[in-house]
Amino acid sequence: MKTISIVTPTYNEEENIELLCKTVSNELSNLNYNYEHIIIDNCSTDNTVSILRNICQKDKNVKVIVNNKNYGHITSPFHGLLQSNGDATILINADFQDPIELIPELIKRWEGNKKVILLQKKTSEENIIIRNIRKLYYRVLTRISENNITVDTTGSGLYDKSVIETFRSIKDPLPYLRGLVSEIEGDIDLLGFDQPNRKFGFTKNNFFTLVDIAMIGFVKHSKLPLRLMIIFGAIISVISIFISFIFLFYKLFFWDSFNLGIAPIIIGFFFISAIQILLLGILGEYISVTLTHTRSLPLVIEKERINF
Repeated sequence: MKTISIVTPTYNEEENIELLCKTVSNELSNLNYNYEHIIIDNCSTDNTVSILRNICQKDKNVKVIVNNKNYGHITSPFHGLLQSNGDATILINADFQDPIELIPELIKRWEGNKKVILLQKKTSEENIIIRNIRKLYYRVLTRISENNITVDTTGSGLYDKSVIETFRSIKDPLPYLRGLVSEIEGDIDLLGFDQPNRKFGFTKNNFFTLVDIAMIGFVKHSKLPLRLMIIFGAIISVISIFISFIFLFYKLFFWDSFNLGIAPIIIGFFFISAIQILLLGILGEYISVTLTHTRSLPLVIEKERINF
């Protein structure tokens, strides 16, 4: 009998985790598959880990990895995927915003020889400002990316064992999952759903984590910002030379009446400085990602394993 692996990343999900495990168990007990439910905890500061220990004593299908610190939203879920042993692996979040009842449909499509099926938000009850910012981000990313990035996805969905094996062969210490999938798999199936609000608790994402994830998506999947820096630098240089010749001309032929003052110089100085700071920031993002790769750090360092 084939095995389905469920991978769930958690951080301070004490209100959700017990109900989640029960719901997953009930959903998979109706299917003709063995299963394992791997929960990778990002060093929760509430009672999540204690609750998980109790669950593991009662249900040997539940396996837990506890990280020694919070490694963020990118590396920890990916590490969880790599620990799965199933013929197919399903990544779902612990907050019930990924509907558990979609698991049978994901498996059905996988049985139809689809290797990657991603959950795609058709509608969402999230804040309208965040939703519009997200749409703008995806619009820009899909235009500049060198790969066909799937929009309105987070990486939740089903991955065939062969795809997980490919993930294992990629030594990427900072894997942007939705972009990485687009790089290695051309035929991605999308399962649309209406995303509800969290069942309990509150989101662990804040403005800075969202910006961090967005910037990683930009720099890992497009060289366009770097090339725009070169083009913009060349354009500014040409304009500066042109303006310099105009100033020289007026100073040579109208030196007695040409008195422009220092205001344009100050304005130009601050304008060029602002552009330089912006471009240096973009360059810094690329250097930061490159540095992370050269250090070859592990995705996470585990503190504890239960039921493995």
